[in-house]
Amino acid sequence: MANVSDEFRLVSPNKNHEGKLPRKYTDEGQGARKNMSPPLEWYNLPEGTKSLSLVVQDIDAPDPNGPIVPWVVWVVTNIPSTLKGLPEGFSGKGEELGGDYAHVKEGHNDEKVPGWRGPKLPNPGHRFEFKLFALDDELNLGNKVTKDKLLDAVEGHVLGEAVLIVIS
Repeated sequence: MANVSDEFRLVSPNKNHEGKLPRKYTDEGQGARKNMSPPLEWYNLPEGTKSLSLVVQDIDAPDPNGPIVPWVVWVVTNIPSTLKGLPEGFSGKGEELGGDYAHVKEGHNDEKVPGWRGPKLPNPGHRFEFKLFALDDELNLGNKVTKDKLLDAVEGHVLGEAVLIVIS
């Protein structure tokens, strides 16, 4: 059995002890900092990883016309395997940060704009799923990257997945 410390893992150092995402990463309430992405760190990339891709969804989002349908908050692709994480407030600043960060491509969320969009919640307690894919290649998804395009493109290229669930 593999040791937990050897597993491909995704963490957010700003998640509190109750597993909650601090309010500053949402779009509502006192302390909210509109569209500031949380810091993320990953450990133990699978051997052969060339790039990483990330999809963040509110998995408890209600659809006004029916059941719960995941709401895409952030799509990120072509994260170089040399990076060990994304800093707080990374969204929209890859070019500015330069270096390997400049290679990262942010896709369109369900608000139809690129980057992190702090969730505006109708009620507390929503679960947010951060899913990080370790890939054996870099993806070429064109200019408008979406969750669906990304998930289609990763087929056959996933070396590992790491999932982080936080509550808002």
